[in-house]
Amino acid sequence: MAAGKGTRLKSQLPKVLHEVGGKPLLAHVIAAATRVVPAKDVYAIIGHEAERVRAATEHTGVRFVLQTEQRGTGHALMVAQDLLAGYDHVIVLSGDAPLITPETIGHLRNFHLEEQAAMTLLSADLDDPTGYGRVLRKNARSADVQGVVEEKSASAPQKKIREINSGFYVFSVKALYGNIGQLSTANVHGEYYLTDMAEVLRKARQRVVAWKTPNPGEVLGGNTHAELADIDQKMRLAKCRQLMEEGVTIFYPATCVIDADVQIAPDTVIEPYVQLLGKTRVGTACRIRSYCVIRDSEIGDGVSILPGCVMDDARVGSSAIIGPYSRLRPGSDIGEGAHLGNFVETKKIKLGKGSKANHLTYLGDAEIGAGVNIGAGTITCNYDGVAKHKTVIEDGVFVGSDATLVAPVRLGKGSYIGAASCITEDVPEDSLALGRARQAVKEGWAREKRAARKK
Repeated sequence: MAAGKGTRLKSQLPKVLHEVGGKPLLAHVIAAATRVVPAKDVYAIIGHEAERVRAATEHTGVRFVLQTEQRGTGHALMVAQDLLAGYDHVIVLSGDAPLITPETIGHLRNFHLEEQAAMTLLSADLDDPTGYGRVLRKNARSADVQGVVEEKSASAPQKKIREINSGFYVFSVKALYGNIGQLSTANVHGEYYLTDMAEVLRKARQRVVAWKTPNPGEVLGGNTHAELADIDQKMRLAKCRQLMEEGVTIFYPATCVIDADVQIAPDTVIEPYVQLLGKTRVGTACRIRSYCVIRDSEIGDGVSILPGCVMDDARVGSSAIIGPYSRLRPGSDIGEGAHLGNFVETKKIKLGKGSKANHLTYLGDAEIGAGVNIGAGTITCNYDGVAKHKTVIEDGVFVGSDATLVAPVRLGKGSYIGAASCITEDVPEDSLALGRARQAVKEGWAREKRAARKK
């Protein structure tokens, strides 16, 4: 269920699109659900800002149900009736509870089938159950539920019950839609509450049961920014623990931001204050030093990334050295054993095996071969004010410091470019190209200028 607005967040962004662990809340729930059933059998009920929610999650392959008018959780299931009628059972998940696991969803489904119930609730024991509906069991040892009482309607003894209704359910489709018409809007909000189905089904002599999760934290949703921050912290620490169990060294995990979909191979070391975001993949035996921010990038084996580097949609080959303070923009493909040093920026380039650009350089829209040396201060002038143009630097070229390469231009294999040259024409292989004015020395000029100022 993902149709709600989330008014307590005080945000124009739909509640289920707020991010924790690097993904929207709803994306985490969909990921868990699609590990239990095929994506084609997962339906997201959307309503508030429906098209934004659809656009953000349609790549997952799930299907959508539009709840044009949001009249409660029970109404959401009413809207989905035609699509769900062909199933025997339906699992109902909350789109704002991202910590739910596939294992718990599977256990809940299996328990429902074993108990042959009309409705199964996922419950949890909370240290502080304030604000949640309490599960009223037939007796302490029974799975059978007599009802769910909301906080505001609970008696003093009922408020002491720590077992809460999480808002996750499994229904027999036949029992659900055979009785859903009995739901009432006789409540303060005038909505149809799915929770009320427990009482409806009990009155219809249908079996209602509860299965209690051993991990109560996974049922908690995020209704405020503070709660989202708590969930995000739990998720990221859990991700760090998972990676460390798989052989990754992470110094001070609480300082690192590692998204849920990031993959890191064993024997890699992550220093404090590193951010690994999106779908980043890091190979084995790498070292990523502090204050690096890496998004949607692929890092090969044995790569050293020095402090302060920023990468976005880039690829770095094995044994390369990057940084400190390098910036790799989208489309940067850095070859095996290559070096990019301090304050080097790249965009949409291919840098060949063993090539180096160690200082103060911009390389954009370029194809650079193997064994190339790019001197400090070199710039590829790739934009003429209207269109981008390509620079090609073939194998073994030596580019002197402060060179300006005006694209489109090709530097032939083994050629040399003199320092401070402005290159506007192709350079044949094994040539020396110079593109600068001849130096002139005027002896005594400075002395004469100083003397003139004193007059």
